[in-house]
Amino acid sequence: MFSAALLSLGVVFLAELGDKSQLMTMTYALRHRWWVVLSGVGIAAFLVHGLSVLIGHFLGLTLPERPIAFAAAIAFLLFAAWTWRDSRSGNDDDAAPVVEPRFVIFAVISSFVLAELGDKTMLATVALASDNDWAGVWIGATIGMVLADGVAIIVGRMLHRRLPERFLHQMASVLFLLFGLWLLFENALKWHVMALTSTGIVAVAAIAAASVSIARARRARREAPARREPSPQPTTPGAGYPGVRD
Repeated sequence: MFSAALLSLGVVFLAELGDKSQLMTMTYALRHRWWVVLSGVGIAAFLVHGLSVLIGHFLGLTLPERPIAFAAAIAFLLFAAWTWRDSRSGNDDDAAPVVEPRFVIFAVISSFVLAELGDKTMLATVALASDNDWAGVWIGATIGMVLADGVAIIVGRMLHRRLPERFLHQMASVLFLLFGLWLLFENALKWHVMALTSTGIVAVAAIAAASVSIARARRARREAPARREPSPQPTTPGAGYPGVRD
């Protein structure tokens, strides 16, 4: 149960970074009290992930282990492609409009439930619950979503200044890819060496690519002031000043 909770917490937390739910959380938090917004997010996460865990748990009980592992691996690989496509598109969904302040917690719950139904995070929770302890997945997924949206409330502005949204989506895509490869080779095909090799290669390549990207961004920021051309200065007395003839 503890390992399932940690696994689900990590998957959901990284999957929610840069997602529309974080943008919605920041929008709500700018207009309402943080604890009201976070309470609504927690209730919505509890409901959504409870439903997905229920579906995944009963699917896991009625289907054999290896077909479930194949299905979960394909699902995670699709999530990786889906998230990577989102990172390339750069289109952001607008947050739902806020209703009257006295009903704000119901607005938060309803908008988050509608936004997360059928989302890749819910589908990932279904896949996790099909092969892990259902209670641990439920607890971990709920906590992961609350923590991710809590980060959006506390340091959301700083995060989006230093790490572009595209980079955050790419991190989530790499995580989905790693879990998909592990489920495919370790749980479905029982190829232990291939599971370690493939996930290790992808992890090292992702770390290297992220390091190069961060280094380039820092170098570009340092070189940006030097590229600015100085404003022209008058070369003769009175040149460039209104009312004074050369």
